[in-house]
Amino acid sequence: MPSSDSLLVTVAVFVLAGLVKGVVGLGLPTIAMALLALVMPPARAAVLLIVPSLVTNVWQLRPWSTLGPLLRRLAPMQVGVCAGTLVGAWVLGAPMGAWATVSLGVALVAYAAWGLSGARLTVGPVAESRLGPWVGALTGFVTAATGVFVIPAVPYLQALGFEREELIQAMGISFTVSTLALAAGLYVNAAGAGTQLGQSLLMLLPALIGMQVGQWLRQKLSPVLFRACFLVSLMLLGMHMVAREMLAG
Repeated sequence: MPSSDSLLVTVAVFVLAGLVKGVVGLGLPTIAMALLALVMPPARAAVLLIVPSLVTNVWQLRPWSTLGPLLRRLAPMQVGVCAGTLVGAWVLGAPMGAWATVSLGVALVAYAAWGLSGARLTVGPVAESRLGPWVGALTGFVTAATGVFVIPAVPYLQALGFEREELIQAMGISFTVSTLALAAGLYVNAAGAGTQLGQSLLMLLPALIGMQVGQWLRQKLSPVLFRACFLVSLMLLGMHMVAREMLAG
């Protein structure tokens, strides 16, 4: 059972991560894994992430009327996500130790640099049919290594030319599948003990409170400015994680 100080820190992290997701539509696993990895092993942080990530991403799947066609379109990518995550979990084991922390730091820096660059790719229908499974598999492998599932899934989904609401729903699909695949990978590696999954359930309420506040803030703040601050913070945090492990080594 975590100490009271550790519990307060963990609750605060999930409130903050939920707030970010409420404002910009993503970032809960990224923020949670990045901050929790500073105070606990990445494998434990990944287990705590499972329930809050799954519930908030299922919520993001709405509207249900448009879910079916989008699921069919993204199915090859999601098959790749499942395969890549399970293979990664089998090859790498649960996210743990300095290697996982450095990998997570590098993933955060890469994601932030991509977002800040303003770069946009365009993927046509023919390329989508070929790239989808491979992008999914690579996303799954990164997920198994770091517990974060935005690279390269989010840049790829942005390149498919979705409208804003379609993109949010598409990210919800990808994040939901990634969360379930990560949970399966952690189970295979015996990293998801029942006690820790119970603690993950406890973190759902802080995440939902943060998400509700974030949705309210979305109406008050410039999403563009908030997203820029979010990405800069991720880059600095990722650089700190890599530097800390390198100096420790």
